[in-house]
Amino acid sequence: MTLAALFTVAAGLRLATGLSVALAQEPAPATPSAAVDPAPQPVSATADLPADMLIDLRRREVNLAARESALREQEALIAAAQQRLEAQLQALQTAEQDLAATMALADTAAEDDLGRLVSVFEAMKPEESAAVFAEMAPEFAAGFLGRLAPESAAAILAGLEPRQAYGLSAILAGRNALIPRD
Repeated sequence: MTLAALFTVAAGLRLATGLSVALAQEPAPATPSAAVDPAPQPVSATADLPADMLIDLRRREVNLAARESALREQEALIAAAQQRLEAQLQALQTAEQDLAATMALADTAAEDDLGRLVSVFEAMKPEESAAVFAEMAPEFAAGFLGRLAPESAAAILAGLEPRQAYGLSAILAGRNALIPRD
């Protein structure tokens, strides 16, 4: 019982002291109003975001800037490579034209040489020409015979052994056999 009386007295003291503190304080307004804060503070874009979100956004911004920089570098490298490729293509086209001109010159020179050689065989005595033709490979000899004037070719064939003359005649006759007649 004494214990119960002590608890009751302690509770009463607390109520009495707590009530006086509660009565001494001014009640807080339920909602903030313009009268309480007449000059509103400017709200920054980051005022409502937590610090972690700000750090993440800044990190993303840095990453995007790095990517943009890398893309600009790649674009520059691609443009430089494209210029080098165009220069190489131009050099290749020039080399191709030079090669074609050289080939045409070589073909002309070879044709001129063959023409001179044909003239030489036509100027030789038929027996001497026949002796040279007898030593030539048949396909090579047939090529020369085809270029000679018919009278010179006939005289050379007459100076060859019959088997050689027949072989060269067969090559000459079959040389254009596979050409389309359309």
